[in-house]
Amino acid sequence: MHKEGNYKKLFDDFNHLNILIIGDVMVDSYLWGKVERISPEAPIPIVALRKRENRMGGAANVAMNLRAMGANPILCSVIGTDEKGDQFLELLKKEKITDDGIVRSSRRITTTKFRIFGNSCQMLRVDEEIDNDLVQGDFLTLIRVIDQILAKVTVDCIIFQDYDKGVVTQKLIEEVVNRAREAKIPVTVDPKKKNFMSYKHVTLFKPNLKEMKDGLGLNEDLLDNQSVIDAAQKLRTMLDCRYVLTTMSDKGVLMSLKEKSEEKNIFIPAHMRMISDVSGAGDTVISLASLCLAMNRNPNEIAYISNLAGGLVCEEVGVVPINKEKLLREVMGLL
Repeated sequence: MHKEGNYKKLFDDFNHLNILIIGDVMVDSYLWGKVERISPEAPIPIVALRKRENRMGGAANVAMNLRAMGANPILCSVIGTDEKGDQFLELLKKEKITDDGIVRSSRRITTTKFRIFGNSCQMLRVDEEIDNDLVQGDFLTLIRVIDQILAKVTVDCIIFQDYDKGVVTQKLIEEVVNRAREAKIPVTVDPKKKNFMSYKHVTLFKPNLKEMKDGLGLNEDLLDNQSVIDAAQKLRTMLDCRYVLTTMSDKGVLMSLKEKSEEKNIFIPAHMRMISDVSGAGDTVISLASLCLAMNRNPNEIAYISNLAGGLVCEEVGVVPINKEKLLREVMGLL
């Protein structure tokens, strides 16, 4: 099959995949207004509210990217029994994403990030959250829900989307990775600091440069390719994982792996773009890397396609899912 047909078929085959996402979900609440005067109470602007908007954020943005690529995302998380939790479930329903993996707990609130905009500029962000680890009862309920899904659905890949808000714990990681290894399901990770070194035996681990530096406790920034290669190889050995895919912002990505007892490093430079907003790029990279991994694509393709996808969403303002048709055109034009 020629190249174009090969990638067209790959993108069509994404439609048959079931991807389980485990992590912290949240509501991104936007308040838009106009600033015409300064408060007499303090030297701060007064925002006259004009519009409110709620969007799904956190691990739910990964679900949105997977849905945009045609796959079936199954979100597993814990939210509150509060009004924001109701709004989150409504947003899931609107996007036609199942809530089978969502646990509601009276012991938690639904993580919400309020972003206040005045004259189209972000003035302030207010976070409402509980970032303690799940209590034992909620943990056991979440594990039971995950087991029920694994028993009734053929899951092609499991993604840990960790934002350090308490849903993902070391115990949860161990339990899920053990189940995945028994069932031969690949596991991918978009990590944060708290559980960074807990993801032993996963398939693909995707840190950015800051996460890698902090997670490994390095004293110096990773400023050149060789320092990133050394850190990625060290991390891959410590976690005993197959791939470390390091995102390096405007420099591109680096895929580190071991092939036939030989260290291999694949560097994919960033494609030149007009960057509007880098928000959500990491969510898009892990989404495409997971889809390609589930389809048993080679590491070069995993790195190249996910890097292109992450760059594409940076051309849009705000956190937006990938455009499947646009990405396919780029893949066929550049690979």
